[in-house]
Amino acid sequence: MLIENMNVKPGIEVAGLSDVGCQRDNNEDSYLYWEPSGDSDFQRKGRLAVIADGMGGYEGGQEASRLAVETVRDVYDHAAGDSPHVALLEAFATAHERIQSYALRHPELHGMGTTCTALVIRGRQLYFAHVGDSRLYLIRDAHISRLTRDHSYVSRLVESGIVRAEDAEKHPQRHILTAALGAGTEVAVDGAEEGIALQEGDVLLMCTDGLWGVVPEDELERAANGNTPTEGCAALVALALQRGGPDNITVQLLRVLKDE
Repeated sequence: MLIENMNVKPGIEVAGLSDVGCQRDNNEDSYLYWEPSGDSDFQRKGRLAVIADGMGGYEGGQEASRLAVETVRDVYDHAAGDSPHVALLEAFATAHERIQSYALRHPELHGMGTTCTALVIRGRQLYFAHVGDSRLYLIRDAHISRLTRDHSYVSRLVESGIVRAEDAEKHPQRHILTAALGAGTEVAVDGAEEGIALQEGDVLLMCTDGLWGVVPEDELERAANGNTPTEGCAALVALALQRGGPDNITVQLLRVLKDE
């Protein structure tokens, strides 16, 4: 499943790729890229990219991630006001409720939920919202920095000093989540309220744990920075597959171009 610069307005290159991996029978990841078609709406809303990694079994995980990305797009599109941050928070809250409502109507899918990471680029400002352990990275001048914080058991151990950060990526319990859309009464959403200034040449990398769990950050940076977004997505998925592809693999790359 590949997306590549589908009617994307000037100023950015976008590509995304998802693969079932080597050890799963189905793909419970979902992702999308969206922007309004009208110029006035585009100026107000900017560009939206979303990635989600479902959990809860074959159908439950697929439905949870699908509901998340579709709901975030729909709610963000129709949200009133001019704050991307507020609109993303509203979108995540609505997605959380819709997933829970779906599970109530389908008791066999009890326990369904999903990670979700969404970004908005409006002008040269980046906003994002995040729940779970899918990740958003910023690559600038051959340096990669993670903008999101994993909502996971191991992340808490790192923050408390029990586990070293360099050991966290290989910890056997690193996939145990402490927050997800659809799980729990309320969901705490991380995000960038004020926006982050982007520069020409910046690359934004969004991925599920099927990629970052087997490909270290220095390799993520080289593959994403040394290729076009389309080539970079293909290279990154290939790396994950070479490492055994133990989970579904999904990645989106967005490269900031010169304003036209």
